[in-house]
Amino acid sequence: MNTRTSSNLMPILIAGSAIIMVSFAIRASFGVFQIPIASEFGWMRTEFSFAIAIQNLFWGIGTPIFGAIADKFGDRKAIVAGALCYAAGLVLSSYAVTPGQHQILEMLVGFGIAGTGFGVILSVIGRAASDENRSIALGIGTAAGSAGQIVGPITAEFLLRFMPWQSVFFVFAAAILAILVVLPFLRGGSAQAAIQSEPIGVVLKKAISDPTYSMIFLGFFSCGYQLGFITAHFPAFITEMCGPIAPGGMLSSMGVSTTSALGAVAIAVIGLANIFGTFTAGWLGQKYSRKYLLAGIYVARTIVAATFIMLPITPGSVLVFSGLMGALWLATVPLTSGLVAQIYGLKYMGTLYGLVFFSHQLGGFLGVWLGGRMYDLSGDYTLVWWIGVGVGAFSALVHLPINEKPLEQRSGLQGAVA
Repeated sequence: MNTRTSSNLMPILIAGSAIIMVSFAIRASFGVFQIPIASEFGWMRTEFSFAIAIQNLFWGIGTPIFGAIADKFGDRKAIVAGALCYAAGLVLSSYAVTPGQHQILEMLVGFGIAGTGFGVILSVIGRAASDENRSIALGIGTAAGSAGQIVGPITAEFLLRFMPWQSVFFVFAAAILAILVVLPFLRGGSAQAAIQSEPIGVVLKKAISDPTYSMIFLGFFSCGYQLGFITAHFPAFITEMCGPIAPGGMLSSMGVSTTSALGAVAIAVIGLANIFGTFTAGWLGQKYSRKYLLAGIYVARTIVAATFIMLPITPGSVLVFSGLMGALWLATVPLTSGLVAQIYGLKYMGTLYGLVFFSHQLGGFLGVWLGGRMYDLSGDYTLVWWIGVGVGAFSALVHLPINEKPLEQRSGLQGAVA
């Protein structure tokens, strides 16, 4: 990396990572609220699950919208709009007393995550980075989301000891607005950014008609399904299904004496392991085929999830699963976003990656909603786990035929691309 590129990228990378970290800290904590909210109002598990499913869906719907806003009006305007939606959704949700109110307001939260998440921020980082450093820069930005996942659930669990869940929502709303102080450092674009001569409609049409784009779109579905289901239901799953924590053991000595606390720790362990996983994925993406790396990640997820559900659920198996799944958790993001940039260019990366991410969130919607629905029908999550295993195997296969060659070299697309 040359000196000029490094000096331009570093403040963007730091500021972007800070925004993603706070955004994902809040987003990753919602599973901790599953039991407190449902218990307070006597809701079925499906009701709160559907609210989080809607949040995931509107995160997906909002990602290409905020990506297009960023591409047309500027990244910082899109981020401010996203933060305002996020804060408003959290504050208003704290007053919700019916499932319908909570579900409608989670639409705002979903839009907020979209405006402060990967779609916008990774596009800024991708444009600022040089070709040879783009993959690892995207990996670092994605790893910031994992860092937030460590902090969020533990913070939520801690705050719930001293205040009601409504007050915690207010604290989180203040946090997402406070992070906007880093915006002056987030200057989108650079000398590395591609200048695409064709309008976005033409480029979008060519991408959608390309079978490779469809395969990337379909392949990202299972990632969303698995992440959405685990984030929303894993703490509750552990609370109800895990064996007891041994008194005087390692967890007990760390202050983790209940399965409820273990649920928050498990999400944090996933986040900690994923810091290394996403950084490694970004580094490997600079050296090896991204499509084969993605296929390998989905194969590994399939094996890890199938093994976990077939064995007895103990505190030890929960932590082992969390570490292994965490290493694979968001490792798909720098590789998928890098693949989009590699094939379709940087100019409209926010929009093009945003559409692919919509598939991810469709999977997230299904994973969260189906988890709650199947729990209410059967009293456990077993079938939902096995569906996740199946879609993971599907994603591994669908990545293999992807053509990684830049689209302009295959179809005559004019203009410079990454």
